[in-house]
Amino acid sequence: MKKLKHSDVTPKNYYINRRNFIAGSAIFSSTFASGLVQGKAQASISQLTPNSFQEITNYNNFYEFGTAKTDPAKYAEKLTTKPWQIEVEGLSNKKGIYDLEKILNKMPIEERIYRLRCVEGWSMVIPWIGFPLKNLIHQMTPKNDARYVAFETLYRPDEMRGQRYKSLDWPYLEGLTIEEAMNPLTFLATGLYGKDLPNQNGAPLRLVVPWKYGFKSIKSIVKISFTSEQPKTTWSATNPREYGFFSNVNPNVDHPRWSQATERVIGEGLFGERRKTEMFNGYEKEVGYLYKGMDLKKYY
Repeated sequence: MKKLKHSDVTPKNYYINRRNFIAGSAIFSSTFASGLVQGKAQASISQLTPNSFQEITNYNNFYEFGTAKTDPAKYAEKLTTKPWQIEVEGLSNKKGIYDLEKILNKMPIEERIYRLRCVEGWSMVIPWIGFPLKNLIHQMTPKNDARYVAFETLYRPDEMRGQRYKSLDWPYLEGLTIEEAMNPLTFLATGLYGKDLPNQNGAPLRLVVPWKYGFKSIKSIVKISFTSEQPKTTWSATNPREYGFFSNVNPNVDHPRWSQATERVIGEGLFGERRKTEMFNGYEKEVGYLYKGMDLKKYY
């Protein structure tokens, strides 16, 4: 099967009416679950309508460029994303530094529409382009005692102005269990709306974990490590009372300072009706088994 390039994917003006996306609440076929889907993947379509390109690229949290929602779009153009390298460390049989371009040349490109739910209580729908994280993990052949996957964002304060300030402890760090990382929903995005990923959205490579709050989907990744111990993650280290390692979307567990039962949908205006937040952001059928028997109030 032909391997897609970004130029091969669906033009932006066809996104709204397409019926061959892997959609956010799609029922995954056995082919997809085994990681064999290539190209323009087929799946049952949900009623998700993507936010506009303007909304997706101009309303962001990316503290490396500033804390205002408009700061990433305003300042991220200074970021140099080519060439780009990914360092693989830890419990892997393929440790080393890899050119992202060479990685992408081996990866079939897929399209996914996913919900994004921010811990702050807002949400949007984004049509991503990229590939399942598990495809890369297979290539890196983690060792048997690798229980977690850790990620690190680029640290380059001369281009990422927010890193000149102590709003967070830089570089930004995130992590998943190996089981979460290997779930078919977990995605490495390289683009959206048929275009290369804009700098303000995490170019050139970002994680997308649609059943977790948005801050888990780390941007501008430069390092992936396999570990036996739970890795440090930025927000849980900064404020462990408010942000846990797992950070699954859960309407039944409130943030200490606000409710998580509902969300404001970006694009529906100031007086738009708030949407009821779904367990695991609507992906419970696909990921609920990962947390069977777990106290989700304790392991938030």
